[in-house]
Amino acid sequence: MTFLGAQLVAKRLELAAQLVPKEVAIGFLGRPREPRYAGDRKVIEGAAASLRRKILFFDIADESEFESAFSTAKREHVGVLIPLNDPFFNSHRTALVILAAHYSLPTIYESREPVADGGLMSYGTSIRGAYRQVGVYAGRILKGEKASDLPVVQSTRFESVINLKTAKALGLIIPNNLLVAADEVIE
Repeated sequence: MTFLGAQLVAKRLELAAQLVPKEVAIGFLGRPREPRYAGDRKVIEGAAASLRRKILFFDIADESEFESAFSTAKREHVGVLIPLNDPFFNSHRTALVILAAHYSLPTIYESREPVADGGLMSYGTSIRGAYRQVGVYAGRILKGEKASDLPVVQSTRFESVINLKTAKALGLIIPNNLLVAADEVIE
């Protein structure tokens, strides 16, 4: 099973661009030690150029640097912050949601869990859909197929979740097109 990591980060950039004015920068939290970081960064830079958006990267080594990254993002007038696809950020989602609220910084995540915890919005692969596909593969293997004969599959189900309570607390008006396209709106 493979996920569309870099491509979905570019989609989150597009969503962020709809939330804030063109002159406002969009920030990304990333970890240079993460193997996908360089590739994700190139995709983001290309997408930002085509959208004519200013972007800033905040490199994080460990969780002790979260506070500094959010503080710098706020000082640099970042309009939206997007953590890159990285299990590290997923495992520290509560800290990210708390800091985003503390600094009144809209943040777009890759999964619905941070949004359910109070984050603003997410767009990413449906984990339920991915688990379903893994279950189908497990069934095929249990019925005798060789794992090596099964093709690698790509996620085809994506979901968008928006937390309107958080948007209101941030003073944001979510465009109607984003609300209509959302799979779930938390009120």
